[in-house]
Amino acid sequence: MTVEETTEPTRRDFLYIATGAAGVVGAAALAWPFIDQMNPDAATLALAQVDVDVSQVAEGQSITAKWRGKPIFIRHRTAQEVEEGKNVDLGALKDPVARNANLPADAQATDANRAAPGQEQWLVMVGVCTHLGCVPLGQSGDYDGWYCPCHGSAYDTAGRIRQGPAPENMAVPLYTFATPTTIRIG
Repeated sequence: MTVEETTEPTRRDFLYIATGAAGVVGAAALAWPFIDQMNPDAATLALAQVDVDVSQVAEGQSITAKWRGKPIFIRHRTAQEVEEGKNVDLGALKDPVARNANLPADAQATDANRAAPGQEQWLVMVGVCTHLGCVPLGQSGDYDGWYCPCHGSAYDTAGRIRQGPAPENMAVPLYTFATPTTIRIG
């Protein structure tokens, strides 16, 4: 007598497949909250770009906007401040790199490379001291730019480090002029 082998699925095969499928669905349902929590917060996504109206900022005044949880200094520089920034000897700077996200990483820290082309009177930069992350005071210090009283870092009217322990110039974020009076940061 020979035993015939059957190729028909049995009830046991069906139970194995159903149990495996239920396990996969359960594992995916369990893993999804952990994967989803790695996405950026809605508040962070909302601040990916910020439009700032600068129509009411008079020459010589500064405002502070918030972008990605950081203060952004926007200064409407006077002609004298722009001229002072242009006349600085680049050899006298502690950090010769512009630190401008709108330019190549190795761009020199000239006054023109710290502002938008054709908009030299406007200075836009992340308002955080590059030493320990403090927020510097505006229109103060030996260079009439920004001064961090925590450890004595002084920045000039173009946001370039001139004295103190800070190692780098204040960073310039990605920005454009959406209109002549609106700056889009991000």
